[in-house]
Amino acid sequence: MDGSEKEIKEKQPILEVRDLYFTYNDEKRALNGVDLSIYEGEKIAVLGSNGAGKSTFFLNINGVLKADRGDILYRGEKITKKRLNHLRKNVGIVFQDADNQIIASTVMAEVSFGPMNLKLPEKEVLRRVDKALDYMNITAFRNRPPHYLSGGEKKRVSIADIIAMESEVIIFDEPTAALDPLNAAILEEVLGKMGREGRTMLISTHDVDFAYRWAERVIVFCQGKIIADDTPLKVFQQEDILQRANLKHPMMYDIYRILKEKGIVPGGELYPKNIAEFEKMVDMLS
Repeated sequence: MDGSEKEIKEKQPILEVRDLYFTYNDEKRALNGVDLSIYEGEKIAVLGSNGAGKSTFFLNINGVLKADRGDILYRGEKITKKRLNHLRKNVGIVFQDADNQIIASTVMAEVSFGPMNLKLPEKEVLRRVDKALDYMNITAFRNRPPHYLSGGEKKRVSIADIIAMESEVIIFDEPTAALDPLNAAILEEVLGKMGREGRTMLISTHDVDFAYRWAERVIVFCQGKIIADDTPLKVFQQEDILQRANLKHPMMYDIYRILKEKGIVPGGELYPKNIAEFEKMVDMLS
């Protein structure tokens, strides 16, 4: 066993979910025995049709909802009622609708709300707020009412909320929903930056093209269960999984697959994930 294999084997999950079940109003079972380990620095896309259990799963691992049964472990420690605040501090969630998250009258008050609840010294709160506003490029908004900002600007404020908390795991529930193409691109740049910094992120999305080019790992939910957990390429090569979860192939995957079938590009398992990679591969062939 070489050094890298040993490191992978010995690496401990930052977050573990064991046999998790959750039911709404004693009627609809939304999670049906979910097992998952999340490792530090992973970029995970969570896919599945509406009602598959993605958002319910997020709210359970963030401590907003309490599972019927099963365990959640954070850095090897089982989360109990007494440790819920510890989980919520370290697993932050950015909701799909920023208006459901924003509560304060100014951007500065909004972003400082979480750190203040941690009872941090004022100097530390201000440091975190300034850092988060600068990170999201919204320092100029600090004294503005957040509810009068545009949809894209509100989304950046809601992300700054979590950055100021310095959460180790950040969850995004449909982050590009209702954003125009420009703001969606800006958000993707932020997510790319966070990924390069080694932040641990889970993102639910219906945008398979985004999941394919951004994620290192794809998890697919169906009827409250995880039915696939692998690299983006391997997941999108499983036709039965795509059919069960009502998913389609990413456009870049289909384009390259067609070119391979026609013999225009060489075979193998090397698929470009984005336009830049595709262009580079074409240049190498010309």
